[in-house]
Amino acid sequence: MASPIIESALAAGRPLLNEVEAKTLLQEAGVPVTATRLAATVDEAVEAATELGYPVVLKVIADSIIHKSDVGGVVLGLVSEDAVRSAWAQIHAAVAQAAPAAELDGVSVQPMAEPGTEVIVGLTRDPQFGPVVMFGLGGVFVELMEDVAFRVVPLEPRDAHEMIREIQGFPMLDGFRGRPTADLAAIESLLLQISEFAQANPEVHELDLNPVFAYESGALAVDARVVLASEA
Repeated sequence: MASPIIESALAAGRPLLNEVEAKTLLQEAGVPVTATRLAATVDEAVEAATELGYPVVLKVIADSIIHKSDVGGVVLGLVSEDAVRSAWAQIHAAVAQAAPAAELDGVSVQPMAEPGTEVIVGLTRDPQFGPVVMFGLGGVFVELMEDVAFRVVPLEPRDAHEMIREIQGFPMLDGFRGRPTADLAAIESLLLQISEFAQANPEVHELDLNPVFAYESGALAVDARVVLASEA
């Protein structure tokens, strides 16, 4: 049976989950993601920030806006109630100018995550091979270098181990020039979790976790994009 989040989105004809829905779905599957709340009003944003703990990030939530930063829809490092209220107004003013036709559902509120080495984990469904998991360096590197590895689901532990080590950027995760060594076991575990997630949720056509912060201990997805199969 599909998750209620997936069923609700499909019933509404929405193939793209918003960030809060995507992270909730992943969190229910045990995937490490930043805690995220949807705030439909500025008072709800302040309440969520207080519950989650400062500093926080605000991101616009709207079905028609995919690249939030491009429309001024993201504000980082908010450390107080006044800052949250100011950011709320800033986001709404920026989006009204950059995307006046967008219908806003509110903003997502989440704690600022400690920076780490950025990696990307993705999932897509190939017409021939079925679900395929992707791994590479995250952030701008994935577009700049196109340095990624793929495996067909289901992944075995050996697959996850090999994927990480076959990208050209692996030294970035392995202490290159004094950089912190990433928790490779945590990344391998994440890849296996996404493989299991793909099998458990056939309605999910695409998934992007970018960036995932890889730490010396653990890994954490700070942004998530989930697209449902249109034929589902």
